[in-house]
Amino acid sequence: QVQLVESGGGLVQAGGSLRLSCVGSGRTFSSRYSMGWFRQAPGKEREFVAAISWTGTYTYYADSVKGRFTISRDNAKNTVYLQMNGLKPEDTAVYYCAADPLGGSYWSDYSGITYWGKGTLVTASS
Repeated sequence: QVQLVESGGGLVQAGGSLRLSCVGSGRTFSSRYSMGWFRQAPGKEREFVAAISWTGTYTYYADSVKGRFTISRDNAKNTVYLQMNGLKPEDTAVYYCAADPLGGSYWSDYSGITYWGKGTLVTASS
């Protein structure tokens, strides 16, 4: 079993910043998993945001967040982070942490993510 627990969501004014964290745990959790973030806005489908390889060497981003969001990880803490700067009202969504053995370069078109967190709400007000 694997558990992913997100934290760091909240309400921020447009242009502000937030940092999301996600801690992985469980008997079968592996630091060799790719980890990342998806989001789902009200009335919309869940969409890919960012992913990072298990070594942290490679990162991948949706075009909509490139240059504003930064993903990183600390394998000693089984934690992945998402630093979000320059938040826009269209970034408002529930953000979900994800983990999967599949490389992060495939995640933007991948519907078979193995492990999900329960989500944390991010609201950027105009």
